Amino acid sequence: MGEERNANVKASGPIRVLLADDHTIFREGLASILASYGGLEVVAEVPSDAEALRLVGELSPDVVIMQVQMPFERAKQTLKAMRSFPDPPKVVIVTRFESPRYVRGLTGVGASAYLLKTSSSEHLVAAVRAAVLDPLSENAVVGMPSQMLEATKEGVESVLTARELEILLLAARGLFNTQIATSLNISEATVKRHLANIYPKMGVSSRGEAAREALMREWITIEDVTEDVTERAPGEGG
Repeated sequence: MGEERNANVKASGPIRVLLADDHTIFREGLASILASYGGLEVVAEVPSDAEALRLVGELSPDVVIMQVQMPFERAKQTLKAMRSFPDPPKVVIVTRFESPRYVRGLTGVGASAYLLKTSSSEHLVAAVRAAVLDPLSENAVVGMPSQMLEATKEGVESVLTARELEILLLAARGLFNTQIATSLNISEATVKRHLANIYPKMGVSSRGEAAREALMREWITIEDVTEDVTERAPGEGG
């Protein structure tokens, strides 16, 4: 059903967006930003996740842009509820919370993108477009803090996917490519391809540099790195 929606969007009109944020000025600002780009249409603006859920059923938007509601579990329940619709929308989270656990937790239950409120408008638009138009959108785009490489015109080159962030964390834990592949149930070649994509986005040339940079920028924490560490097999390369 989702692939059918993507095809329809490509062929027949703008990406339809529903905005949900309890700050009216911020919500209106987002609507203005989206209106300034071609191919995007804001179909509704609401102040809460409950209202967003109601209108998703009525309007069937392609994308919901919503803030993280506290407590955190509430946001997870909202995302799960949105996934239960017959033709669920993609969800882009826009938030002030930088916690890597929030990123992984929310992308794990259906968020297609996670952007900080300090992200650029190019990042936001790129995330919305990628969520809907990218046939591999299960690798959700994650908007990173502004210290990232300067965005290109479309804002795509300076964002990591959720899968890339996941692989970056496992690499930082010291896992080799074969172990990462086993852990994520993907091929070793796929792991290598993701790492090759990560390095230029971060401006680094190795997994060690990537791990240090991610820690310095607080995309991952020491606690993230030291928990659930898999013992490395002797003599393996990465």
